[in-house]
Amino acid sequence: YGSGNTGTTNTFRILGVKAGIAVFIFDLLKGTLATLLPLIFHINGVSPLIFGLLAVIGHTLSIFDHFKGGKAVATSAGVVLGFSPFFLLYLLVIFILVLWLFSMISLSSVVAAIFALLGILIFPSFGFILTSYDLLFSIIIFALAIIIIFRHKTNLKRIKNHCESLVPFGLNLSGQKEK
Repeated sequence: YGSGNTGTTNTFRILGVKAGIAVFIFDLLKGTLATLLPLIFHINGVSPLIFGLLAVIGHTLSIFDHFKGGKAVATSAGVVLGFSPFFLLYLLVIFILVLWLFSMISLSSVVAAIFALLGILIFPSFGFILTSYDLLFSIIIFALAIIIIFRHKTNLKRIKNHCESLVPFGLNLSGQKEK
């Protein structure tokens, strides 16, 4: 269904709300826990962000699913939650706003990824959410955004062709009809 991957959105669509919530929580916690592991086990010399990025890569290229996996949105959100919860809150507001306006999970995910890039560039200048520039955080956010956008390339083609799957709520300002 949809993109054919094993992520949260398809789980919601195929198996229902309970399974979708379970997959979302598992994927979010996967990113968060990976990011917090160095802190929990007092591992010095390696940034928690590296652990988080590795969790996202493992999620998208799962050895348990023939190197296929999810689109990295929930796991990336978990990484950001573990490192900068207020930055995640900003991205969540963007995600929900775009979802409400256009009724597309994929578009919301890609726009949030783009706004993550804008946020790491702009916010430190104003001391808003991010109080200073953090080179590694910026690199990791850039990598996560690229992964998310790349993993959504077929969705972006469907959006362009007005045949992307919609959620049953929101304003659907794209005017696209549900399949």
